[in-house]
Amino acid sequence: MTNIPQTAMILAAGLGTRMRPLTNDTAKPLLNVAGKSLIDWQLDALIDAGVKKLVVNTHWCADQVEAHMRGISGVDVVISNEREQVLETGGALAKAAPLLGEAPVFVVNTDAFWAPNDAAPLHALANAYFPSVMDEVLLLADKERCLGFSGAGDFFIDAKGALTHRGDEPTAPWAYAGLRIVNPKLYAAHKAEPFSAFRIWSDLLPNKRMHGVPLDRFWLHVGDPVALKDAEMWLKCFGA
Repeated sequence: MTNIPQTAMILAAGLGTRMRPLTNDTAKPLLNVAGKSLIDWQLDALIDAGVKKLVVNTHWCADQVEAHMRGISGVDVVISNEREQVLETGGALAKAAPLLGEAPVFVVNTDAFWAPNDAAPLHALANAYFPSVMDEVLLLADKERCLGFSGAGDFFIDAKGALTHRGDEPTAPWAYAGLRIVNPKLYAAHKAEPFSAFRIWSDLLPNKRMHGVPLDRFWLHVGDPVALKDAEMWLKCFGA
């Protein structure tokens, strides 16, 4: 049986600047795609996989996000309040560390999801996570099987699953798909201040402590209004 992490950290505090004007008065995770908010595309898969606790950081339109989360049933919800200062992808975990505990946790972005939107990728990540040889395992999207992503790619992956960052290479075949399993103790050792997760990754990557799992689903990256419309059209045409 898959050893699914019982806790997930949902990164929902971002300003959503690339999504403006849609986010002028609305939190980006609450924008609607094909009848469901962005955050719910991730929450449904997490709860279906067996996650029992959601830690959600809030900053922009925090009251909206917190009100939405109060309507989520079947799981405990805890808010990590970042109203005073948004702490980015690393600082958010440092601040939330007392809420996360010491066991491995899912960390989830809310601007990307996959279709069909089932729990299989979460189980695949959990099956691939071995704390003796890795501290983080990332879900990776194939750049040729996605919508809304036009970047150069993030990672190369070797035969054992260890990751190498693209660095100075012009392209890399795999993009971070917005879901990973993390050893939260790495972040608990840092001050709760604004910093990127790459502060942690820069130590893990050269030591082969960061691994990846290819996503076997179509990936939708919803980073701006055009991508939002494209995702809506794709889901209506091909289903979820």
